[in-house]
Amino acid sequence: MSSQVLPRQLQLVGDLCCSPVLQGELRPADAVVLAGALKILADPARLRLLSLIRSAPGGRATTGALAEEVGLTQPTITHHLGALFEAGFLVRERQGRQTWYSVNTDGVQAIRQLLDPDPAAGS
Repeated sequence: MSSQVLPRQLQLVGDLCCSPVLQGELRPADAVVLAGALKILADPARLRLLSLIRSAPGGRATTGALAEEVGLTQPTITHHLGALFEAGFLVRERQGRQTWYSVNTDGVQAIRQLLDPDPAAGS
């Protein structure tokens, strides 16, 4: 049996003001949320994990497979995946005893749109 779990903070990242950072004034509360999300992404191991998950067969991977690939312990990988999940960048899906992670494109897209000074360039 499979159950998909969505990140809890995606609404925070996804509901930031609609204007890209470089095109208008960013509200103070939005700046705090955006800075927190960018801080999560500023870790090399987390960026590598996102890349590995995105390029994995089916666009998803388990903690064990990622630990082998990255060369970090499973608890360390779990910590990084948890941070990415909480920030809205990953989706978790439990299948039996395995937990599969996939990239939450909505979370990544929200950051991209906020940083993109030319919305037409993203199309």
